[in-house]
Amino acid sequence: MDRWQAMRIFVKVAETESFADTARQMHMSPPAVTRAIAALEDVIGARLFVRTTRSVKMTEAGLRYLEDCRRILADIAESEAAAGGSYAVPTGMLSVTASVMFGQMYVLPVVTEYLDAYQAMRARTLFIDRPVNIVDEGIDVAIRIGHLADSTLTAIKVGTVRRVVCGSPAYFEHHGVPNVPADLKAHRMALPTSAWASPEWRFAGDHRVTIDAVLQCNTNEAAITAAKEGWGLTRVLNYQIGPALIAGDLQIVLGEYEDDALPIHVLHPEGRHAPAKVRAFVDMVVSRLRANRLLN
Repeated sequence: MDRWQAMRIFVKVAETESFADTARQMHMSPPAVTRAIAALEDVIGARLFVRTTRSVKMTEAGLRYLEDCRRILADIAESEAAAGGSYAVPTGMLSVTASVMFGQMYVLPVVTEYLDAYQAMRARTLFIDRPVNIVDEGIDVAIRIGHLADSTLTAIKVGTVRRVVCGSPAYFEHHGVPNVPADLKAHRMALPTSAWASPEWRFAGDHRVTIDAVLQCNTNEAAITAAKEGWGLTRVLNYQIGPALIAGDLQIVLGEYEDDALPIHVLHPEGRHAPAKVRAFVDMVVSRLRANRLLN
């Protein structure tokens, strides 16, 4: 039995949960797939799958063996690629995810720079304001804002963002500048309901203000536009108003009452076994985000 090939077949069956689908995808006959799994079970002395007429499910032994197989196969692929010189050349499709505004403003420019640098690459972005399961959705790299749950993903911190209250210079000239959070009750507020479900804004020092917003916006962009036009104040993440801050269209107030900053991480699932396409993009996006003064 070719142990390496049997491991490849085992991993594919685990992913597809189907002997027939594995046979089709690997251009084998279904009996050949069955024989390979049976031979592997004989060698290791444990059942890897529970098979019925309708489903194929992994046993506990199979789940443990799957992790080892993936690591061994990754080591073999890395060694072969390194020996052939191809491991240093990014090729294929790269999938990247981030939240909508952060992705459009800060990640997309890195993606296009990456594609210009590596002509053999293609890329797919998933910019969406919901948690994305990187493994289930086939994502190579994720950029996440906020504190991370424990996981096996490789995480590289690249910066921080803050929740800030902002308004236009023209607005402050006519309506004054709030000095403490409680002063916000005397100002017109544009509440971005997509980002903050609660109208209660919390600040450092246990300051809390319930916002009676005259304007509720279902996007951050709309609330930011209202603030830029001098209509009122809003509260967003500081990266979302980076260009407006640089241009002088908005300014931040109540900075001394800001909550603790939220970390930004670049995540990927394969650790040191990541292929060249992932390692090259991670190196680039980490460098670019860390160099961005608005994110530090």
